Amino acid sequence: MAAAVADFLKSPDEADTFPRLMLYHAHWRDKHPALREKDLGIWQTWTWAQTAAEVRKLAAGLYAQGLRRGDHLAIIGENRPRLYFAMMATQCLGGIPVPLYQDAVAGEMIYVFHNAEIKFAIVEDQEQVDKLLEIREEHPDLAHIIYDDPRGLRHYTQPGLMSFDALQRLGEGVLAERPTLVEDEIAKGSADDTAALFYTSGTTGKPKGVVQTYRALTDRARVCADMERLSVYEDVLAYLPMAWIGQNIFSYAQALVTGYTVNCPESPSTVSNDMREIGPTYYFAPPRVFEGMLTQVMIRMEDASAVKRRLFHYFMGVARKVGGRILDGEPVGLGDRLLYGAGNLLVYGPLRNVLGMSRVKVAYTAGEAIGPDLFTFYRSIGINLKQLYGSTETAVFVCVQPNGQVRADTVGPPIKGVELKIKDSGEILIKSPGLLKEYYKNPEATREVLDGDGWYHTGDAGYIDTDGHLKIIDRANDVGKLADGTLFAPKYIENKLKFFPHIKEVVAFGHARDRVCVFVNIDFEAVGNWAERRGLPYAGYIDLAGKPEVLDLIAECVEKVNADLAHDAKLANSQIHRFLVLHKELDPDDDELTRTRKVRRRFIQDKYGVLVDALYGERSEQYIETQVKFEDGRTGKISATLKIREAKAFKPLARAA
Repeated sequence: MAAAVADFLKSPDEADTFPRLMLYHAHWRDKHPALREKDLGIWQTWTWAQTAAEVRKLAAGLYAQGLRRGDHLAIIGENRPRLYFAMMATQCLGGIPVPLYQDAVAGEMIYVFHNAEIKFAIVEDQEQVDKLLEIREEHPDLAHIIYDDPRGLRHYTQPGLMSFDALQRLGEGVLAERPTLVEDEIAKGSADDTAALFYTSGTTGKPKGVVQTYRALTDRARVCADMERLSVYEDVLAYLPMAWIGQNIFSYAQALVTGYTVNCPESPSTVSNDMREIGPTYYFAPPRVFEGMLTQVMIRMEDASAVKRRLFHYFMGVARKVGGRILDGEPVGLGDRLLYGAGNLLVYGPLRNVLGMSRVKVAYTAGEAIGPDLFTFYRSIGINLKQLYGSTETAVFVCVQPNGQVRADTVGPPIKGVELKIKDSGEILIKSPGLLKEYYKNPEATREVLDGDGWYHTGDAGYIDTDGHLKIIDRANDVGKLADGTLFAPKYIENKLKFFPHIKEVVAFGHARDRVCVFVNIDFEAVGNWAERRGLPYAGYIDLAGKPEVLDLIAECVEKVNADLAHDAKLANSQIHRFLVLHKELDPDDDELTRTRKVRRRFIQDKYGVLVDALYGERSEQYIETQVKFEDGRTGKISATLKIREAKAFKPLARAA
């Protein structure tokens, strides 16, 4: 091993880049599992020593293919150990990995390939290879495409196409002649080098490439790991898109900082089963995942016997009353403790097991605001779910809720190293060691978010409460006012509706208008289950979404939200007056959602302007025809006449001070 490596094998603090951290773990905990993957029903394991060996061969192979310091390499696919090896191998050579969303179509990726001048790509399978061959027609600089899974690719003869195994064999030959090549390249790196390029989901305009350094990513990963006392013995499940900064922090940066084990599920469809088998101790998911898990729980309960349903609802009442307080170590009466203990034996414990969260020490949610009811549900059954606040540009960790200070309405205080400031407009400004270096080849956008004093302008609106916790209201550009001047926070209203298992997505309108109206997407599985148990036939999503019985069901949910809003002095006037159920699910392929499932509110308002006009125009129904994209790339049109329903509003029960 090269002599230059010796210094950063002494302590993890000396290992200031990801490749150096990899060598540190391979040296000091060589037999500890670094990665696992479930393949054909069997968990396969790579120790840290095996991981380092795989990465060395791959890096040497990439070197032989011409990858050099500063070059960009695209990585596309589901979470697979070999794709993590690819990220590491690229970084060993001073290259810059660019993870992309595996479900994006070729047309969405072309801009990134042009912008980042990508010449190399390592992908999972035939599906991704086909996309890249299509991209290469418009981006001929893409010279090298390496694939992991060879199925379906036997007769592909395009130039520059190579299997992962062949690349590693090439690397073995290089290492036979230059055994210290990879270590020598690692020694050239520094903490201020670019570690990765993450493209934002682009809710407005083209995606921007966020340049993050090793110093920023390792600092934030280490600060939060220390705060939560994470150790080498943690298990995490890597199931979210590799292109998302959250997945990279929890399943890559923090794994390299702490040395814990990352587990890759067999496929997206087996995540729930694989999670139960692994029993992660450290877990992260955006609100939509927690919403989906709760929906499955409620579907199961609706199918259960009457006795089980009564038992469930009774003990959930107990949990809502004292579960969060017990989790936070607050005093609770003996009677309530005994009742909660019985509930833990009969309901909460089995429920945590079904969710695969029996071993979770800490779970985080972030990415967007989580509904307070949803958040409280998980904490009430004994899952230490906490909110954090951050973004791609801040290396995730800005605010984190400490144990004992967890509340549904805040994201916690700033963590070590972070300063916050609130502008007069309500926008949140941040200083942090985790801030982006720049937007790649976009100095104008960089100047818009990073001012001369080093403050990052988030675009989020919020305030710091008397306890020093940050409260997020909404995106600054989305927060508005009704015509009467009262606050309109669409995301808050949307999240309250999305707590109901029958509702999957919501888009609220109201800025500068006299009242709030909403679009609703039903959860097809949950509502379908509800309809089948009532003997209600339906032919598909459009038919089910238009059933009068389903509209009545959604009206009940809206009424409950309005009753709750009536008690809020600031938002009582934001009660929902009219709604419609959309004839199709909002879809990233139709540009209605980002790849991280965030609503493109302005795009939807423009695309479905005729429906918005109908909501505010006192119409009882509206015909619409919509173009959609199918999975095979074809386009088509669907049409429906949507019924518009009135919603019961309540007299405000609280007054603003």
